[in-house]
Amino acid sequence: MCDACYPEVGRNNVAKKQKTIFVCQECGAESPKYLGRCPSCGKWNTLVEERVQDRTDTRNRLNFSGKRSKAAPINEVEIEKEDRIQVPFAEFNRVLGGGVVPGSLVLIGGDPGIGKSTLLLQISAFLNNIGGLVLYVTGEESASQIKMRAERLDLVENNFYLYAETDLSAIEETVEEIRPNFLIIDSIQTMHHPDIDSAAGSVSQVRESTASLMKIAKSNDIATFIVGHVTKEGNIAGPRMLEHMVDTVLYFEGDQHQTFRILRAVKNRFGSTNEIAIFEMNEKGLKEVLNPSKLFLEERLAGANGSAVVAAMEGTRPILVEIQSLITPTAFGNAKRTASGLDYSRVSLLMAVLEKRAGLLLQNYDAYLKAAGGVKLDEPAIDLSIAVSIASSYKEEETDPTDCFIGEIGLTGELRRVSKIEQRVTEAAKLGFKRVFIPKNNQEGWTYPKEIQVIPCRTIGQVLQVIF
Repeated sequence: MCDACYPEVGRNNVAKKQKTIFVCQECGAESPKYLGRCPSCGKWNTLVEERVQDRTDTRNRLNFSGKRSKAAPINEVEIEKEDRIQVPFAEFNRVLGGGVVPGSLVLIGGDPGIGKSTLLLQISAFLNNIGGLVLYVTGEESASQIKMRAERLDLVENNFYLYAETDLSAIEETVEEIRPNFLIIDSIQTMHHPDIDSAAGSVSQVRESTASLMKIAKSNDIATFIVGHVTKEGNIAGPRMLEHMVDTVLYFEGDQHQTFRILRAVKNRFGSTNEIAIFEMNEKGLKEVLNPSKLFLEERLAGANGSAVVAAMEGTRPILVEIQSLITPTAFGNAKRTASGLDYSRVSLLMAVLEKRAGLLLQNYDAYLKAAGGVKLDEPAIDLSIAVSIASSYKEEETDPTDCFIGEIGLTGELRRVSKIEQRVTEAAKLGFKRVFIPKNNQEGWTYPKEIQVIPCRTIGQVLQVIF
């Protein structure tokens, strides 16, 4: 067979076989062949086949100004002060570190129906009211559905742009045409990059779409908000590197059966992490809760045992939370331990310390513990309040409703110092508490509020002797 007789199958006309690779949906690792277990993260059945386009890489290696960056001594580098844009949600501003930074890329994740789109729709209206041009891109809903939600929230008077599109090239053209100050993408899993030959929501699509949006945000100083779906484990779906690419990662938490929502910052290049904002969901949208401590304590029963209050730190803000315990005799041979909003292993450890160091015979009792209000606590300073609530339920004696307990408990029963003790005690004093129990090593180096009595203790046994 020669090329002259059969030109259609000549050497230059033979179609090349498309190269395929296997990409892990969890960590983004690539493999030339299929593997049952990812060699990078160790997860099973996460590798998905994707085609690789046979074309040269046309992406430039320059920065957004068109010039290559050069190495410079650190003392010659100029610090750029970012101008933050404030929205009427003071809680939202604080979680972001003081306001919206132009050119920042913010990723918001949360369960379906938790209120991510509602929050961003309200933020869009606020930004539009202060003179910012907003482009709201939806890939999950039509423009009419977004308008119906805006009418329900009384936001139809705002003149921000709606765009129902999933093609990223069309979105880039629209951004260049409108030149907005703020861009909202709902959601990143529905976006489709035209240069990537894979389904929307895959690792390659999410990665390339986010990279394109980051280039748009940084090159044009457009503050961009991206909505991300979460997996059943509660992590943002897609490759883990998605969280590394963006500037800020916010998690929107809460129970669909309750009205309260918690916005938590787990990464922030422009502010502190672990900041939380609490919102209340009603028919007019989200309403911020300015005093969450009062919210968590307002339904506390007077005269009930098994209750203790702790001043826990959430980011830079102290929040007073009620710890509830219920100790009942076990009906079976093995005692049962249940914890909601608290670490299960921490509860088991503290019950062992109470049995060994405080003489409480808890091995034949079931224990049910809960952090009231649906908040999750995981810091060491909550140990003392957990132990006091357990002892209160075991002895069936109530604690004084004006007492607050702060401290970490060691395995020998000692109270260990905690951080930011002055802010915690001040917050307790503001809400009318009369006494606060703290570790003895925390009593020096700060000024006590006049309206509250500070009781330093060395062991958990001393605390229980004073209370009961």
